[in-house]
Amino acid sequence: MLRCDIITIFPAFFREAFDHGIIRRARKAGLMEIKAHDLRGWTNDKHHMVDDRPFGGGDGMVLKPEPIFTAVEDLTGATRRDDYNDKLRVVLLSPQGRVLTQSLAEDFAKNAEHLVLICGRYEGVDERVAEALVTDEVSIGDYVLSGGEPAAVVLVDAVVRLLPGALGSETSALNESFSAGLLDCPHYTRPPEFRGMQVPDVLVSGNHGEIARWRREAAIEKTRRNRPDLLSN
Repeated sequence: MLRCDIITIFPAFFREAFDHGIIRRARKAGLMEIKAHDLRGWTNDKHHMVDDRPFGGGDGMVLKPEPIFTAVEDLTGATRRDDYNDKLRVVLLSPQGRVLTQSLAEDFAKNAEHLVLICGRYEGVDERVAEALVTDEVSIGDYVLSGGEPAAVVLVDAVVRLLPGALGSETSALNESFSAGLLDCPHYTRPPEFRGMQVPDVLVSGNHGEIARWRREAAIEKTRRNRPDLLSN
């Protein structure tokens, strides 16, 4: 079972985010458990301050290290990264991280039993958090969000659907975009004709060899058209 703890200043953001679809089914099936924790619960001052102005000046505020260190220590039982077991991953959601890919999601799903997700906010997180606690700094794209909460939802969704038993078919995840380095092929369903647009004849031919060949060629063409950078890899 995968355990996922999310550290955030907006735990209510996740109140319904994981009560739908595959994640909901995975939770009900006992494949995972997930909980969002309020970072303010690990503060010691009467105002529950989690941020402060950056040294050196500049705009915005920075999340303080003390409550994050205490939160990770409470949730993992480890006081430093060197003490983590090999099934624990502490992830900082940040625009400065490496971009989330299907292969990284597969790595988490296959090798992690406990994910701790730290949601960045404001101008960022005190760098000592990344230096001492974080195993993976992850971004969901080359753009800036107001905080790491949406990114945490994306990461959880990408990982959970790869857990054994989470999808209805064991081969579903094997045939999706990026799993083989290409985008997925086009898909069609009934009706076979809609507003003058026909489903390709090969898909209704019953010839599974030809269907597989068409899907491969169509996936290459779609990748060439929409994501030529993938072909270069």
